[in-house]
Amino acid sequence: MVLQLYGSPQATCTKRVGALLYEKQIPYEFHEIDFTVNEHKSPAYLEKQPFGQIPYIVDDGFVLFESRAICRYLSLKYADKGPKLIPDASNSKAAALFEQGASIEQANFDAFAAKAVFENLFKKMHGLTPDTEVFNSLITQLDSKLKAYEVILGKQKYIGGDEFTLADLFHLPYGALLAPAGSDVLSKQGPNVTRWWNEISSRPAWKAIEGGVPLKPAF
Repeated sequence: MVLQLYGSPQATCTKRVGALLYEKQIPYEFHEIDFTVNEHKSPAYLEKQPFGQIPYIVDDGFVLFESRAICRYLSLKYADKGPKLIPDASNSKAAALFEQGASIEQANFDAFAAKAVFENLFKKMHGLTPDTEVFNSLITQLDSKLKAYEVILGKQKYIGGDEFTLADLFHLPYGALLAPAGSDVLSKQGPNVTRWWNEISSRPAWKAIEGGVPLKPAF
């Protein structure tokens, strides 16, 4: 049975999974969740995703939520399809660098980028008033973290080692929204961050879903 993806085409975490599906070219059926009627809070939805968040998948009866967990699961299941996005456990050093990179993204990038995008972009989309002081503070903190990225990326090609992995892919949904949110923090870094960001954000898989995960795969 083909993979079932439940989410919103424009949602950042759905796009994270979408980028993985396109990197691996995994067939899927997309089920768009209707937020206007609070479908994500309905009893039927909460049976699958008890937090009432998106996305989740159903893979031949197996239900899984949390976008990073979904990406890891599918990367492992389809390890021989498309690029290898998680190093083999047998290569302990490569695996450790990947885990380090994945932790860096969640603790030192997403923790600031996601909140900044919410503050100055998502609030406006929902008719709320952004707090400029909060936004600027988050961007300042993110800028400081990216200085460390510059050092790391001067020693290795990607944030999780010398090969493109999920640690890089995880950055894409919120990283791509920083400029629309009003920040040039990614574009004003040193040459290593610039090279890295330009490369990962230009990948065909990301370009295919950046504007929204297609309801039907385009591959």
